[in-house]
Order: sequence, then C-alpha cells, then structure tokens
Amino acid sequence: MKLVIVTAVEQYQKEVLKLFKKADIENFSSSEIDGHKNSSSLLMASNWFPAEKGGNESSMFFSFTDEERIDALFEAIKEFNKNLETNNPIKAIVVPIEKFV
Repeated sequence: MKLVIVTAVEQYQKEVLKLFKKADIENFSSSEIDGHKNSSSLLMASNWFPAEKGGNESSMFFSFTDEERIDALFEAIKEFNKNLETNNPIKAIVVPIEKFV
C-alpha cells in the first residue's frame, strides 16, 4: 500500500475525479488549498502559483491504494498533461507506507 497525492488547479477538479475513476481508485479524500510561488516571470497569470497575495485556488487529492492503481493513475495524468494549453499541469507524488492500522 502507498499514498498517492495529486494536486491541480481548481478548474481541473472534475478531470482529476475522472482520472481517479479511470484508475479504479474509488476511495480518496480531497481538500481545497492555495498555491503560492515567488517568481518574476512575465507569464505570471498563466502559472499555477501567481505572485498575488492569497495564491491560486487549487485542490489536493490523496488516497491509500496499491501500486497497480497508482501506475494507472500516473499514466492517465501523463496523457492528460500532454494536451494542456496552460502551464498548470496536474502533479502527483507517491509516498510509501511503512505501517498502517
């Protein structure tokens, strides 16, 4: 069992839910978060974390699941990110679980 964490800008929330379903991950949690980034880029408006105070509304999803489902989720996320017209890809990480009850 591993912990997968996915973050995305709020506008992709429905897409992330579809990606979880496609990967057969039925049990997960979500939370609204604010993303922040300090940058002097001219393309600040198109970045995930704008420089303005308060940050950008984003979502974080997480699930304790098996590696097979995580692999399917990562493939679906990679495919989704290939077709983006913005600089706001869905991000995902995996954390191994040493013990659980």
